[in-house]
Amino acid sequence: MNTNEKFLYQYLNNASPTGFEASGQQIWLDYVRPFVDDYFTDAYGTAVGVINPDAKFKVVIEAHADEISWFVNYITPEGYIYVTRNGGSDHMIAPSMRVNIHTDKGIVPGVFGWPAIHVRDKAKEETPKMENIFIDVGARTKDEVLEMGIHVGCVVTFKDELTQLNNKYYSGRALDNRIGGYMIAEVARKIKQDKVSLPFGLYIVNAVQEEIGLRGAEMIAANIKPNVAIITDVCHDTTAPMYNKITSGDYTAGNGPVLTCGAAVHKKLLDLVIASATSRDIPFQRSASSRSTGTDTDAFAYSNGGVPSALISLPIKYMHTTVETANKKDIENVIGLIGGFLEDFDPDFDFRYVK
Repeated sequence: MNTNEKFLYQYLNNASPTGFEASGQQIWLDYVRPFVDDYFTDAYGTAVGVINPDAKFKVVIEAHADEISWFVNYITPEGYIYVTRNGGSDHMIAPSMRVNIHTDKGIVPGVFGWPAIHVRDKAKEETPKMENIFIDVGARTKDEVLEMGIHVGCVVTFKDELTQLNNKYYSGRALDNRIGGYMIAEVARKIKQDKVSLPFGLYIVNAVQEEIGLRGAEMIAANIKPNVAIITDVCHDTTAPMYNKITSGDYTAGNGPVLTCGAAVHKKLLDLVIASATSRDIPFQRSASSRSTGTDTDAFAYSNGGVPSALISLPIKYMHTTVETANKKDIENVIGLIGGFLEDFDPDFDFRYVK
């Protein structure tokens, strides 16, 4: 396993729930620092590597660092734990999952329990929902739970690690969107490795708190005040069973990055990204966004009086599960497309629609 893949596994397997991203951000910064001229972090933990920090014109490439999780919400007298969401966590997949509860004393293991099939009424089968999923940590009383260091507000993550399928796919939790953090880090590494000279400042941004409303991007956009922003996130592979292409679009993992058209996406910038893809024979797919993209693109686009922004998405299967699955070729193509755009981009380009 080479150095960058070791980083990928270490970074993806580390837990970085929304609001508690610090350990993952440290892993990311330690990897990126040799490839940049400077770096900084903000008060809430967004990490930024900078190439050409003295340049007046600023280009951002960005991903978000946080993953969905749970909060301890209620501890019963019998020692069972009920939760509330931290981001878009899926109650349907919770039963029988192993979890890590993050406490000041360290990680406490637990499981999402569920009654055995033998005792359930087949005529009115109960489905998992927020009101009935619960965690068992091996305690019989609330006091025993509290003695373990668990209290209301402790964050809970699924215990699952990155694996490969058919040597073509990575599968695991938190590809949304730490795989993006990996991709922008690789762009920085290749710029350094290939001795690419950029005529602008490049800000490699790994933002926090996207899963609860693009909050980290809002804060860092106001801090950096960029002139252009390229955002990477994930979108749905809609070829798997139970997806509706009529409503969700037609995207296939393995067919290349997905480029979004929408109000927040600057059409002229999107055209430049497409030109960079076309000139390099990088395959891409197209998507349409109705009102907002639902990604950090929106936060950057509408910041600082308007920042030309574009979204390059990685199609994945099974979003917000512990088996999010991405194609290796797509990952390399996203890295190549962002790097190619940066090599092609002229900071004197006029983004005005009306002159």
